[in-house]
Amino acid sequence: MNRLSFKLMNRWISLGPRFFPFADIATPDLPLSKLFRLSLFQVSVGMALVLLVGTLNRVMIVELSVPASIVAIMLALPLLFAPFRALIGFRSDNHKCALGWRRVPFIWRGTLLQFAGFAMMPFALLVLAGKGESGNLPVWIGQVSAALAFLLVGAGVHTVQTAGLALATDLTPQESHPKVVGFMYVMLLLGMILSSLIFGYALKNFNPGRLVQVIQSAALISIVLNCVAMWKQETRHPSRGKVLPDVDPSFKEAWQKFCEGTDTIRRLTIIGLGTLAFGMSDILLEPYGGHVLQLSVSATTKLTAVLAIGGLLGFAYASRTIARGASAYNVARNGAIIGLPAFICVIISAPLEMPMLFVFGNFLIGFGGALFAHGTLTATMNRAPREQVGLALGSWGAVQATAAGVGMALSGVIRDLVNSINISAFIPSSGEVANGYISVYAIEVILLIATVMIILPLIKNELKNQNEWNSTVGHHEQISAK
Repeated sequence: MNRLSFKLMNRWISLGPRFFPFADIATPDLPLSKLFRLSLFQVSVGMALVLLVGTLNRVMIVELSVPASIVAIMLALPLLFAPFRALIGFRSDNHKCALGWRRVPFIWRGTLLQFAGFAMMPFALLVLAGKGESGNLPVWIGQVSAALAFLLVGAGVHTVQTAGLALATDLTPQESHPKVVGFMYVMLLLGMILSSLIFGYALKNFNPGRLVQVIQSAALISIVLNCVAMWKQETRHPSRGKVLPDVDPSFKEAWQKFCEGTDTIRRLTIIGLGTLAFGMSDILLEPYGGHVLQLSVSATTKLTAVLAIGGLLGFAYASRTIARGASAYNVARNGAIIGLPAFICVIISAPLEMPMLFVFGNFLIGFGGALFAHGTLTATMNRAPREQVGLALGSWGAVQATAAGVGMALSGVIRDLVNSINISAFIPSSGEVANGYISVYAIEVILLIATVMIILPLIKNELKNQNEWNSTVGHHEQISAK
């Protein structure tokens, strides 16, 4: 019996790295349990994203009757802080304190900002919508309070995620960085899936009081998860901190050095354009399901889970493909290509009155978006100097989040503008209310095509360099043989 148990245990261990994603990341200094605990900050970030982009935009537009343009601007406000992610990463790279910490202080500050924003958000939304006793207050109070709440949550989320990802890369060997970042984003998607299911169940019987309970619960859970994630992760006197120069470089100098990398500007342009293509639909998918396809709050909230499941599978596929030697740019291009039929499915689901086609389109959007995000992030990480890990992650996040924010703001404005004009003769649909949504999705298709075209030169350059390298190696081998 003991011998059988021993064989089974050895077999289980041998199968682990093959069948359990990211099981080979663990090291004696960083066991998988510690890495999993660190990844809890991504769960809190995923919960915040679901609440903002997935649940609140539907509730504000449909249940609270807030104009889509105002909702789009409100949901884009958290992303105004996105450009500062590069600065946050740079500051955490060079931060010095008496305890020897660099990343933890930024994670803690971000956690407090996130908690404060969620704590005041539900009451600000009720004032904005004029519900209950808050209906006697001026509308501008609700607008200002809601804007402040969204800004605080955005500042907290961006600070926590940037510093947390940088800490994860600090704790792992350089060759494992792409896998670690992939694992962190898988945890982000898992957090989105669980949160969307829980929020969908909690808001099945919607009322303003239940909305307050859900958002305040999210505030408490976020601070608990982030505190558990930080606990005993970063050493008080990291060896890397001992070699920091006495005079820190300025952000301008560090940014100029980072931009000297091969195709850095083109790569950042691709990240921004592709993210804009995938991100414009973020705040419109659930209202589209409610307005056009007549889906309930619970049903549309669960769409976020479908989107996240597609993203989870996309990240797993991208990690496996890149680990086998595939080009990160190829993976990003394939993600953009998958996005084309995804948005086409969403568009034609309205005139065909097929909700399942709409759900399938959501799945493909998540899958293609994950391939694109993983490919561009891996390409950025592979070309980042060791001393600029935080800046590299921050620049990727800054461009991505800024593009997503611009996309959100534009999508709501375009939807309202198109719906104010009778263009039924040009966009056949199941009703005029769908025209604004379909116009946004059509723009996203055009942006994806442009993204694919811009990526192609980078793929050709990689292939050319690889062929030159192979020729050089073959030539040296021939000389050695002689």
